Amino acid sequence: MERVESGTTYTGTEGLPRVDPGWLARLSPGWFGAVMGTGIIAVIAAEDPGHIASLNASMRDTAYAVAALAALLAVLLIVPYLLRWIIYPARSWASLKDPQSGPLHGTVPGGVLVLSVVAAAVGPRVLSSGATATLIEVLDGVGIPLALVISILFAYLLFTLDHHDRQEVNGGWFIPPVVTIIVPVVLIPLMRLVGASGARLLLFTSYSFLGVGLILFVLVLAMLHDRMVTQPLPAATMAPSLWIVLGPAGVGAAALLDLAHVARMVLGPAAQAIGPLSMIGATLLWGFGGWSLLVALALLGRYLRQGGIPYGVGWWGFTFPVGALTVATVSLGKIWTLPIIGDVAFALFVLLVVLWLGVSASTLGSLLGGRRQLPATIAAPSSTK
Repeated sequence: MERVESGTTYTGTEGLPRVDPGWLARLSPGWFGAVMGTGIIAVIAAEDPGHIASLNASMRDTAYAVAALAALLAVLLIVPYLLRWIIYPARSWASLKDPQSGPLHGTVPGGVLVLSVVAAAVGPRVLSSGATATLIEVLDGVGIPLALVISILFAYLLFTLDHHDRQEVNGGWFIPPVVTIIVPVVLIPLMRLVGASGARLLLFTSYSFLGVGLILFVLVLAMLHDRMVTQPLPAATMAPSLWIVLGPAGVGAAALLDLAHVARMVLGPAAQAIGPLSMIGATLLWGFGGWSLLVALALLGRYLRQGGIPYGVGWWGFTFPVGALTVATVSLGKIWTLPIIGDVAFALFVLLVVLWLGVSASTLGSLLGGRRQLPATIAAPSSTK
């Protein structure tokens, strides 16, 4: 039985602890974007973008500290998220059906899978190989099925519920695709732990999930482009979602390169052509991602000039997408062996850290001060063309 609110009083659910409905009932699934945006910093720091000798130790320490913080955030968020489904199932289903909040549920498996990537990047330096492999297996076992279920559920609800207006299309719809694109990245470490037939199955599964994510990415991109051209710009509160387009482009590019590497190990001579094709495909995706970042920055400037962007959990949409593009840049720098690509990777990492610090500070200020938006200097009304 779901709790029934009446002002500040409510009826209880048998056998469950009484929980203040004020914050739990309104809890957004988008908070797991904080796990994704934090974890990706640890992944990049472990790669040491730029390879600046004086920063090597700092990068290593940053990777350790941020990895621990991302894990802590996930632990703190998963309990209230599950409680909300148990205590307020109607509210939870309603949020999943909503075209704006629905895709945010994808950040839950997204956060779990990013932690798996973090475990693969940082784990071997602090844990035994067996403990790292077990941790990755557990996180994959939770995140991959949940990613598939949520992507199917959200698509089914979009297809079967009332007709949607073009203006409801938003960048948040990229979240389910980007989460499925992360799946190949988290399966790759397991390919080295299984036999030949098992590795082939994991490689097949990885390319299958990559196909799901990239094709959905193209479909959503077409809808969003049409919406942006033919309709007024989204309200300022939705502005951060326009950055999420960087996520599928960045993760897709990185996944192609990583899969090409293990494909040569798994398939042998049959994979000879996969490397060059993946290199070209990844570069194409990266190019579009870079272009999208420049467009997103230009639109951000427009929103700020027209009043700003009120603070909300969606601000975490500024972080992971930039991190995904940074990861792809680091990987491409290794393949193309061009120093300038390493410089771009370091610049993107600096941008990511600045964005993360700003979003984190605003989040803490909102939580501690009970604010719903930033000061009036950048508090924003809806924007139109």
